[in-house]
Amino acid sequence: MGSDPRKAPVEHAVREQLHDEEERIAPEEGESLPDDGAQEDPGPPEEAQTSEESPGNGEQGTGAPEAEAEAEPEPESEPEPEPEPEPEDPLAVAQRERDEYLALAQRAQADFENYRKRAAREAAAATQRAKSGLVGELLPVVDNLERALGSAAEGEEDLAGGVKLVHSELVAVLNRNGVEQFDPAGETFDPAVHEALSTREQEGSDPGLVLDVVEKGYRLNGNVLRPARVVVSG
Repeated sequence: MGSDPRKAPVEHAVREQLHDEEERIAPEEGESLPDDGAQEDPGPPEEAQTSEESPGNGEQGTGAPEAEAEAEPEPESEPEPEPEPEPEDPLAVAQRERDEYLALAQRAQADFENYRKRAAREAAAATQRAKSGLVGELLPVVDNLERALGSAAEGEEDLAGGVKLVHSELVAVLNRNGVEQFDPAGETFDPAVHEALSTREQEGSDPGLVLDVVEKGYRLNGNVLRPARVVVSG
């Protein structure tokens, strides 16, 4: 069957109109078409939005269950293990121990030296005390020998010679042990080394002079062992 001649002009007009419409909406040269991925998301369908906004039946409108809404406690974090110390250098350890032992030996040596000196001082002090006691007991013997020599009568020269010899030997022994005898006759009275037994007026003498010596004084290694007993002018 042939085409209707009355419809041909109408179809031709429609095609020309469509062609003009395509040329009008086509992008100009150099303008890039928008990327399909960059097109705006039309968003969820209205039905989905409507279902989310409108509460459902039963528990659907209340949101998440209560058990899920409560925050679960975070588990306690375990402490990080301390890093193990690096092993020391054996040479450094040996040097440190050497220094410690050396310091210990030096302290022990210093303590021993102090003990030795202290023991020596204590021994010397004990010897001094023992010597002082012995010499103190011998001094009256020396005094008696001197009195015997002073009171020897004529005709007793032999007896006086023997007493003098004993006196000399005894004094020599005392001198070898650090004992010195001193006679302060005619000196000024000194209470540090003299003991005044009495006072006496004497013409021509200044007050405070030693007139007579009753017993001589003795020193032991420079210290007064026994003061001299004297008579002082008034």
